[in-house]
Amino acid sequence: MVRKRDSKMIIIFLAAVVILLLAVLIVFPPSRGKIPLFYDENGEISEGSIAEKCYLDVDGEKLGMIIIAQNSDNPVLLVCGGGPGIPEYLLESMYPSCLAEEFVVCYLEYRGTGLSYSSDIKAEDMTTERYVSDIAAVTEYLSERFSQEKIYIMGHSFGSYIAVKTIQQYPDYYNAYIAMAQNCNQIESEYLAYDYMKSLYEQSDNRKMVEKFEECPIRESDEMYEKYFSSSLRDTAMHELGVGTTRDMDSVITGIFFPSLRCTAYTWQERINIWRGKGASVRFPVVDDSTHFNAFEQAPTLPIPVYFFAGKYDYTCCYSLQYKYYEHVGAPIKKFYEFEESAHSPVFEEPEKARGFIEEILEPQR
Repeated sequence: MVRKRDSKMIIIFLAAVVILLLAVLIVFPPSRGKIPLFYDENGEISEGSIAEKCYLDVDGEKLGMIIIAQNSDNPVLLVCGGGPGIPEYLLESMYPSCLAEEFVVCYLEYRGTGLSYSSDIKAEDMTTERYVSDIAAVTEYLSERFSQEKIYIMGHSFGSYIAVKTIQQYPDYYNAYIAMAQNCNQIESEYLAYDYMKSLYEQSDNRKMVEKFEECPIRESDEMYEKYFSSSLRDTAMHELGVGTTRDMDSVITGIFFPSLRCTAYTWQERINIWRGKGASVRFPVVDDSTHFNAFEQAPTLPIPVYFFAGKYDYTCCYSLQYKYYEHVGAPIKKFYEFEESAHSPVFEEPEKARGFIEEILEPQR
């Protein structure tokens, strides 16, 4: 009897281990971290296409980037992603855009984050100046590699701050700037978003969420503002109400965290480093600089053409402020493109509309 009972317990234990391992593999699938290739109608790798992960040594550290293109002869686009910490390529893998059809696209992962994460990096060294210098170095690399005198630059959210700062210092490096979810005045944006979300919860008689907002009167003090800005309340409300990362993303956990663990474009270690870098980035001076950036005052003019891509439902970087800045900024050429069904990531939310706008931007140079 003892032996039968022991055998039964062993079988139950082994079954539990197998189930646990299967669950881990489903949530966290193994991968060599290869970027998906482009194939033609015959199932062959498209001639002239690019799908690679590469690294550039800059001042003693390796900067990781992902470069994708259906045609390596296309104009080059350097994407300064949001965050920092969450790779912009992760959005590309979840919501395929048209960018690789129109450009040679470089998704840079900032120093200290994602593919560029290193435990040796000191948080205090991650300054605006450091990031701008990195962007310039990557731009030089891309221009030389693809034999293009100038390239295009796109900034998304946090990345729009970095892009603007880089353009101000290195205007001759770029043909034009695509400003997606432009950071214009983040403090004012947070006030507008706070009021809007609170009013929606009041209209729906969601007393629980209204009370949570009332417990964080963000205009009362800097301390209260910082508490709210870094709280789960802000992210929960934005995604619950469809004004966060995308219109259809209900939660950062189900919409970003779990997908990042399953993204086979990254190895296990790289996926872990995404979140190590994200955790470290909250202490980066560049992040604090971006939250206090006022484009109206610090960038009243831009020396190259600028094209705004704005989601009508964006309250992470408020749509109304993006349009106000568009009217305010001086530039050789400027245009405002509205995405009526998008929130914070219009290129990924409405890719076909983005394609039309991009073709219009590129037409004079074709």
